[in-house]
Amino acid sequence: MRELNLDRLRTLVTIADLCSFAEAARVLHLAPPTVSLHIADLEAQIGAPLLVRKRGEVRPSGVGEALVERARRLLSDADDTLDLIQRQVQGLAGRVRLGASTGAIAHLLPQALEVLGQHHPGVDVQVAVLTSPETMARLASGALDIGLVALPQPAVRGMAVLPWRRDPVMAFVPSAWAAPRRATPRWLAGQPLILNDEGTSLSRLCKEWFTQAGEHPRARIQLNYNDAIKSLVAAGYGATLLPHEAPSAPGGHPNCPTYGHPNCSTWPG
Repeated sequence: MRELNLDRLRTLVTIADLCSFAEAARVLHLAPPTVSLHIADLEAQIGAPLLVRKRGEVRPSGVGEALVERARRLLSDADDTLDLIQRQVQGLAGRVRLGASTGAIAHLLPQALEVLGQHHPGVDVQVAVLTSPETMARLASGALDIGLVALPQPAVRGMAVLPWRRDPVMAFVPSAWAAPRRATPRWLAGQPLILNDEGTSLSRLCKEWFTQAGEHPRARIQLNYNDAIKSLVAAGYGATLLPHEAPSAPGGHPNCPTYGHPNCSTWPG
């Protein structure tokens, strides 16, 4: 059996509501012969009369009433589905798959998600904890819709990478250390270091920074969870290089907000 045509069902429901072929044609902006053809096609498909003419009015038959009732639900579901899809296309509803690092999720996403929830409550954001290279790979494969990554990133065909914000990379050191006001590659290379896992963009940038100064330090431990790294720094386990992802203080770069100690020097360049 052929599938029911929604346009023909809409014609049937409209005739049943208005009790007139002519009025249905006017409301649906169809030619009268087209309306008659829709009903004839439905009746041939069902194998029974759907409409009965009585005293100048058109009424559904018994079979027609049953079909009209079901048709109303089908048409309502179709309209709701189309509305939902259109809202998704407009960015007003639907599911968004987002990839970001632990640092971005901890310090940047909460405020953005709060604002999004206020203005677009119909958007469901699913967050995956990923490194920047992993995020780029999943974006390229279509497994993500948007990602927060550290720049620079290589150009990928079909993908747009736009700058969002600039966070200074800073040296975080234990408050008990006698640290210089400005951390240098040479000084940091001589300290116990806690660095990000190899393969992350931050690890690559830090390695390049040390290498340009002729330093090749080995990390005491490598992690990919910034808050855990900061906790180890606070415990005196070592120093680290991390983006300062909190809002900057007015008039200059902020001191270390976690340890209350100004031994957080901006990474040169």
